[in-house]
Amino acid sequence: MALYKYLQKAWKNPDSAVWKDRLIKWRAESNATRIDHPTRLDRAHALGYKAKQGVFLVRVRLKRGSRRREQVQGGRRSAAMSMRLDLGSSYQVVAEQRAVKAYPNCEVLNSYFAAKDGNHYWYEVILVDRTHPSVLASKQLRQVAQHKGRVFRGLTKAGKKSRGFRRKGFGTEQR
Repeated sequence: MALYKYLQKAWKNPDSAVWKDRLIKWRAESNATRIDHPTRLDRAHALGYKAKQGVFLVRVRLKRGSRRREQVQGGRRSAAMSMRLDLGSSYQVVAEQRAVKAYPNCEVLNSYFAAKDGNHYWYEVILVDRTHPSVLASKQLRQVAQHKGRVFRGLTKAGKKSRGFRRKGFGTEQR
């Protein structure tokens, strides 16, 4: 087996003691933390990550559970007091959007699931610096850098999934 096969296999059966220590450290970090190297090397490379200048990773922490609005002030009838939101976007898309807000000069290339516990999800988001010379020299990364606001228009892999573009037979004529 090749290296990436071993990495995938190890990811499916994680060592609980190692993960416990890792999640304790991750909980103490800020919501969007820049990291030096991917936690899941196989997944990052499959999604287009390259260890070059202008391309970096951010680990984003999200609260689990339904996303809620703030409590409204003033009088309302009980039907209008609903606080729970059913967003059309997944946790992964929300993580990508928060990463871009933390690093506004960058674009999202892709993202992947890193971990979860009882209270949080963690996603690692691959970001590309739009103005970096090595990014502008690369043909694939230049296309990503030129499309400003990709994550807000649903052009990442997670965004396309929530828009329904990964269904089998989508866009073909039904006979």
